[in-house]
Amino acid sequence: MNLKQSFRMAFKSIRSNRVRSLLTMLGIIIGVAAVIIMVSVVRGSNQQLRAYYERLGNNRITVSAQQWGGRDISQTLYDYCLSLGPLVLGVTPDATTEGPIIYRDKNTEDMENGSPTIKLGSAQFSLCNNFQIEKGRDLCQMDVQSGQQVVVLGERAARYLFNYQNPVGKTVLLHGHPFEVVGVYRAKDPDSEYSMDNMAVVPYTLNRLLNRQSTLDAFTVRAASSAATAEVSSRVSGFLKGQIDTERGYFSVYSENQDAKASDDQNRMMSMVLGGIASISLLVGGIGIMNIMLVTVTERTREIGIRKAIGARRKSILAQFLIEASVVCGIGGLLGIALGVAGTLIAGQLILRAVILPDLPMSAGAFLFSVAMGVGFGMYPAAKASKLQPVVALRAD
Repeated sequence: MNLKQSFRMAFKSIRSNRVRSLLTMLGIIIGVAAVIIMVSVVRGSNQQLRAYYERLGNNRITVSAQQWGGRDISQTLYDYCLSLGPLVLGVTPDATTEGPIIYRDKNTEDMENGSPTIKLGSAQFSLCNNFQIEKGRDLCQMDVQSGQQVVVLGERAARYLFNYQNPVGKTVLLHGHPFEVVGVYRAKDPDSEYSMDNMAVVPYTLNRLLNRQSTLDAFTVRAASSAATAEVSSRVSGFLKGQIDTERGYFSVYSENQDAKASDDQNRMMSMVLGGIASISLLVGGIGIMNIMLVTVTERTREIGIRKAIGARRKSILAQFLIEASVVCGIGGLLGIALGVAGTLIAGQLILRAVILPDLPMSAGAFLFSVAMGVGFGMYPAAKASKLQPVVALRAD
């Protein structure tokens, strides 16, 4: 019997026992679909986290330090970070102030998701926080040195206050003080409910005017690379240890690269765990395949005896039953992939609010794995069939 005839007989056997074949495939279908859905959703979540950290800006280091009842070390820390030269791309204070931004009859306190976050930064704020100018200009060193009352708006804040008007050159009120809008940042987080674009930036030298204080205790440092991030973190930590008595102050230095790596590791582990759980369905499905193939061997014992009596070789019988098991598992794998794609689309919308599709290598791997399961779990029934003696098989009822 050639290979084409073996496949023809396999499909004929499936058609003649449609319900039993479908129930046999059910474990494979559910297992493949579950693996695809779970792994795809975890990967989609991981991609969203990576995109979030990329929007924040790679290689960022957050530095916080304060000395109680002692000297203000903020300027010393700022100068030290700048002195690190090629290791550092930029440094900016990371201070905020509360209050609405008002333009004519528009008040940001009326915004649906809250008033914009007002940041006090240096001329390197956009570099450190991965913002780009869409209209107008960014803060410059002269604005910072002279304490100019200028503001750069995030896209969402600008859209609320000015709608389709060009905000550049307009005057807004912040804490009751007039500020000239000199620029608008390009949107980088437009789809988020609590968007990074709902913000505004003013020179940090206005801290006394807006917050009634001059002390700054937090900075954002943008390192030149991942390797530089670790070195800068180490150097800044060493510097602060020599500057601050921990009994009368505190300091912390951490890199968001560590958060990103921890998220990657956590999602990778979750993917493995969920994939392992879903694989149990595949194992159960494989056992079901073996069970049904043993029943098939029993039902076709006389057929096997006749084929052997007229000269069929043992390897032909073995191949026939292995092909049948593989075809059943392969069809189940294809149906499982189809169900997995549909399930991934639904789960992506419900869980992540995004369109997620399984990647092609994973789908191809799922199909090949299901076929391999057919070979693996069909081996014992096929071997049992091939070992039947013709005389004994012909006597079977």
